[in-house]
Amino acid sequence: MDSDISHDTLNDALRRCGATWDAAQCHGLLSSRLAIVGAEAGVEWFQQVLDGADTSDASRADCERLLGTLFNVTHRQLSERLSEFAPLLPDDSDSTSIRAVALGHWCEGYLHGLVSAELGDALKKRLAEDPLADIIKDMLQITRASADDDGDEDDSEIAYVELVEYLRVAAQLAYEELAEFRGPSNQPRPDMPETLH
Repeated sequence: MDSDISHDTLNDALRRCGATWDAAQCHGLLSSRLAIVGAEAGVEWFQQVLDGADTSDASRADCERLLGTLFNVTHRQLSERLSEFAPLLPDDSDSTSIRAVALGHWCEGYLHGLVSAELGDALKKRLAEDPLADIIKDMLQITRASADDDGDEDDSEIAYVELVEYLRVAAQLAYEELAEFRGPSNQPRPDMPETLH
């Protein structure tokens, strides 16, 4: 993820402005909405994440700025097929159990983005076919998983790293698989403004 934004920074900003989404959920949601709709998903995603947040709160502008950065970076990484795409998660200084919870939240957000899309028959059919059906099934499993606090820390860390890598590749594969649904008019658009007024 871009060095200008971190999971914890965005998470704190979302909490301060009263959003009900956390940073991992927010990025998962964005990643799947970009896969289905492309750049046009931006404004709706912004509104969905900030729904219920206090519009008069001074911290909202900071939150909007961070979300704008997250949108622009994520859209560029997916649309330009950049290998640096990765789920937005806590850094390695947090415990494996905290990072595992965030990993589950990222998958929750991603799956929510798929099911909350206006699913035409063609999209429903594609999501029911491999490899997307397997990706969805795996993400559902990850949402139910947690790190074993009594288990071996090294084993938990290895499993966590493998899951992050799997999700990184799966999200990029899903983006490729769903290209036809974004349509030919969905060329890269100008960056999302850092704030919406």
